[in-house]
Amino acid sequence: MKIYAIGDLHLSGKPPSKPMEIFGKHWADHAAKVATNWHQLIRSDDTVIICGDTSWAMDLQDALTDLNWIAALPGRKIILRGNHDYWWSSLKKMQTATENNFSFLQNNFFTCGTTAICGSRGWLLPSSDNFNADDAAIYRREGLRLEASLEAARQAGYSDIIAALHYPPLYDAANESVFAELLERYGVRHCVFGHIHGSDASMVFEGIRNGITYKLVSCDTQGFIPQLVK
Repeated sequence: MKIYAIGDLHLSGKPPSKPMEIFGKHWADHAAKVATNWHQLIRSDDTVIICGDTSWAMDLQDALTDLNWIAALPGRKIILRGNHDYWWSSLKKMQTATENNFSFLQNNFFTCGTTAICGSRGWLLPSSDNFNADDAAIYRREGLRLEASLEAARQAGYSDIIAALHYPPLYDAANESVFAELLERYGVRHCVFGHIHGSDASMVFEGIRNGITYKLVSCDTQGFIPQLVK
């Protein structure tokens, strides 16, 4: 039983209504690449964390084509919201519409053996260009959501924790953020995140910092291959 992560699938139906190759030739037929790699790696008893920006759909009904496509792939899927997931709705509506084929990560946590999987969307960091008062409010709210997830896992007795975010929790190892501070406070050992694409991957921190392994898993930066977390 293994845990993998991948993010930013940016699906848009079949055939895609928003072909991603406008962002580079490597995106051509990217869903097929994801599916091939997924089938090669993932077994039915594995878990895959999907770190947001799953579908370009604007509402839940339109997103079902993409969600059902993912649901048909092997393994259990834990999914969180990205900044482009406008289809995201209430947990009850999403669970009903997807026939409970997904575990939706929002103010809660899920378990995989002795491991708790926590997370939240995250947001732009105060060090970001043009960070404003509106961003600050969302940043604080997302910090509270991450804390609620981590605290729920702690209260349930879990100490082996993987955290998943959509936005990077750090851009530089020397920086601080509410997200990194919470991960350290709760003893998280692995943090996976997405949002960043292409050459911008060099602008975010990946590696080990204060005992936590940070890993970017947006699909294009990883060759459209789900990444093994543990």
